[in-house]
Amino acid sequence: MRKLTSRAVLVTCLVALVSVLVTALVAAPLALRETNRATREGLAQQAELAAALINTRPRPAGEDRIVQQLRTRGFTVFLVADGKLASKGTVPPRLVKAVAAGLTVSNQAALVNGRLMLVEGRPLPDRPGSGILLAKTGAAGLGGGLALLRGLWWALLAGLAAGAVAGVLLAGRLARPIRHAAAAAVRLSAGDRTVRVQPEAPAEVEELAHALNGLTAALATSEGRQRDFLLSVSHELRTPLTTIKGYAEALSDGVIAPEGVPRAGATVLTEAENLERLVGDLLALARLDAVDFPVNILAVDLVDVLSDAARAWIARCPSLRVELPTEPVVVATDPGRIRQVVDGLVDNALRVIPADAPVVLAVRPADPAGFASVEVRDGGPGFSDADLALVFERGAMSERYQGIRKVGSGLGLALAHGLVRRLGGTIEVGHAPEGGARFTVRLPVYQARTSH
Repeated sequence: MRKLTSRAVLVTCLVALVSVLVTALVAAPLALRETNRATREGLAQQAELAAALINTRPRPAGEDRIVQQLRTRGFTVFLVADGKLASKGTVPPRLVKAVAAGLTVSNQAALVNGRLMLVEGRPLPDRPGSGILLAKTGAAGLGGGLALLRGLWWALLAGLAAGAVAGVLLAGRLARPIRHAAAAAVRLSAGDRTVRVQPEAPAEVEELAHALNGLTAALATSEGRQRDFLLSVSHELRTPLTTIKGYAEALSDGVIAPEGVPRAGATVLTEAENLERLVGDLLALARLDAVDFPVNILAVDLVDVLSDAARAWIARCPSLRVELPTEPVVVATDPGRIRQVVDGLVDNALRVIPADAPVVLAVRPADPAGFASVEVRDGGPGFSDADLALVFERGAMSERYQGIRKVGSGLGLALAHGLVRRLGGTIEVGHAPEGGARFTVRLPVYQARTSH
C-alpha cells in the first residue's frame, strides 16, 4: 500500500503543479498587459502634472525640486531645453525631437539608459523647444515575465502541499478496502470459506468485493460438491471391494464348497470389472482437459456404430430397440470415443430403469446446421425440469437422489459430457417420449477434402 500511497501523492502533486503552471501561462499575458496599461496611465498622469508644474515654477530651482521628487518615486526623468537633451542619460533622439517640436509622446517603449522602458513625453507650452520625458520600467518583456513567475512560487508550493494532502487522503481511501480484500484473500487461501468483504465505494472496489464474495461462495459450493462426490465414489469403490474381500476370505478359509468355486470366481470377476470400469472413468475424467488426451477424428458412420452397440447390449436388455435410417450418416468423430459415450449412456440407463422398460438407440440425419444426432432414450424414472441443468455435473444426481432411488457415482454422465465436448459436439438431456430420459449427442457431419 506504500506504493499506492506514494503514487497517489505523486500524481496529485503533478496535477497541482500542472494546474498552477497552466494557469500561470494563461494568466501571465493578461496580467502583463494589465500591468503595463496601469503603468502607462500612471506615467502619463505624472508627465502631465510634471509638465504643468515645471511650466509654472521658476528656473532652475523649481525644475530641480520636481525632478528630484519624481526620481525618488522611481521615475527616470529627462529635461529637454532648446531642442536638446538637458539631463544625463541616453534616450532615443526621436523622442527628444518630438517633445522639442511641441508634440506629445505617448504609449512609447524605448531603450532608456540601456533598458527597455515605457516613455511619456510632454512639451512645455511656455518654453518653446523644451519639454520633459518620463520613463519607467514596465512588466512587458522577458524580465517582467520572469518577475511574474517568481511571484508564483508561493502558489506552486501551496498547490504541491494541497496535492500531497489530497494524495494521502485519496490513497488511504482507496487502500483501506483493498487491504480488506487482500486480507480476505489470504483467509480464503487458508481455507476459510466464511470470509466476506463489505462492499465500499468507489464502484471498482465495490465490484472487487462482490467478485471476491462470489468466489468464496463458488468455492464453498464446489468444495461441498467435491466432498459429496468423493463420498459417493468411495461408496462405489467400497461395494465391489467388500464383495471381493468377502469371497476371497471365504475361499481362503475353505468355507465355499468345491462346486461353488466357479460361481464365487465369476462374482469376484464381475466386481473386479466394475471396479476397473469405475477407476477407468476416474482416470478418463482426470485426463479430459489434458492436451495429450488421445482423440483420433475419422469419417465414422453412426448407423454402423449404433448397430454394433445394439448387438452388444441386446443380451442385457431384451427390450432394446433401434431407430436407424436406411442411408449412412457419416460424421467426423473418434469411433472408439463415440462408442464409449453410447455404452456409458446405455449402462447408466440400465442401472435405473425397471427390467421391462425400453431403451432406444436412434440416429438422426444431418440438420441444416450440419450436425447429425445420436439419441439414447429410456423408459426409466427420468429427470425433473430442475434436474436438467445439473445432470452432467459430477456427483450432482447422486447427491440429490441418494437414498431415494438407485443411483451411481455420477461419473458416467460427466465423462460422456467431457468426451462429446472434446469431439467437437454437444450433448443435451431432456424428457423422452418413453417416459424417461433422452440424451441427444450432436456431431459435425464429415466434410470430405477435395483436391484441385
